Amino acid sequence: MSTTEVTYAIINVISEIIKLRQTKKKKQKRIWIKPWIQRRNALGASSTLTRELASEDPDSYCNFFRINEDMFNILLKKVENKIMKCDTIMRNALSPKLKLEITLRYLATGDSYKSLQYLYRVSASSICSFLPAVFDAIYEGLIEYIQVPKNENEWNKIINGFNSLWNFPNCFGAIDGKHIMIQCPPNTGSNYYNYKGSFSIVLLALVDHSYNFVCIDIGNYGSNSDGGIFEKSKLKKALEENVLKLPDGAVMLGDEAFPLKTYLMKPYARRNIVSRKEKIYNYRHCRARRIVENSFGILANRFRIFRKPIPLAPETVVKLVKAACSLHNWIRKSGFSQHSISVDIEDLELGRLIPGSWRNEEGSSGFRGLGPPTQRNPLTEARKKRDSFAEYFVGEGEVSWQHRMIE
Repeated sequence: MSTTEVTYAIINVISEIIKLRQTKKKKQKRIWIKPWIQRRNALGASSTLTRELASEDPDSYCNFFRINEDMFNILLKKVENKIMKCDTIMRNALSPKLKLEITLRYLATGDSYKSLQYLYRVSASSICSFLPAVFDAIYEGLIEYIQVPKNENEWNKIINGFNSLWNFPNCFGAIDGKHIMIQCPPNTGSNYYNYKGSFSIVLLALVDHSYNFVCIDIGNYGSNSDGGIFEKSKLKKALEENVLKLPDGAVMLGDEAFPLKTYLMKPYARRNIVSRKEKIYNYRHCRARRIVENSFGILANRFRIFRKPIPLAPETVVKLVKAACSLHNWIRKSGFSQHSISVDIEDLELGRLIPGSWRNEEGSSGFRGLGPPTQRNPLTEARKKRDSFAEYFVGEGEVSWQHRMIE
């Protein structure tokens, strides 16, 4: 076969390959929206199931979204302008109502995008795209419910609440930090790898006497030490610079993981307790500080997304946590509660603690505490202040049941 014939043969083969590829491309028609997703308005959960629950079973509606229908409509008015998109010639935009329903259901269950896709007939990619914006809109719409008190009178309401409900005077809040489990973010090295051997970001929270979040600081790397998290927090900076307008001598309560400060009381180290007075102080301190543990417990019980590692980027998890905490406060301050969530109760007659239902729930360890305490040298003034509280609790501030509770 001559060179010319070989060349023509090669050209013919290439031409046939090109024709085959062109024919294949013509057969592959792209579907912009799958037919079963196009039937969203007729058959999706927003058009069928949730409407049935709202009209026929309000309790199940509350369980489905963690709020009742009236609260849903109020929340929708607060966020709809922030999450509304315009229709295009290619397709209609998802409604704000649908986006809010999916977001609340995601918080309530932690279901995968695929599961929500089949329930609501909205593609997983669309859900992934709009969730961060809805988290932001919820937090911005409810910002008035999660603000730091602006003046001494507002702080005094919290202080009076701790004194009347939990018998701890001059206390403006209980503080704690929790690791929020996340899936390993790509290309982040060991930044989010914590002492428990998992990946997390840290939520540092100050809570009032009624289980509401007063101040949240979210986003620290899980690899940071407990002391480092508080040292770098905006709350500590505000306290050190005295910009919170707190009443004189007011304190907050933390556990052993926090440093002893003139504005931050912690229990006496158990190994060093030498007197009954110190035992009583620890009981009274822990009784009031337990508020923050129960607040985290209520949050994780209401929003099951916190029960397992969250499969979102860290910056989106920050948005999610802010939205969940603002919803928590709004729900509590609106007087709406779910009977299934109970907090710790003390049986003062028998001298025992009855754990809240959230502690017994499977997976209740979705939040993990900060690392073990580190050795610090507390200021002499701070030690004297704690000692004065201890003296008060066995003197003028004694309560009749405290001796039974430390036996």
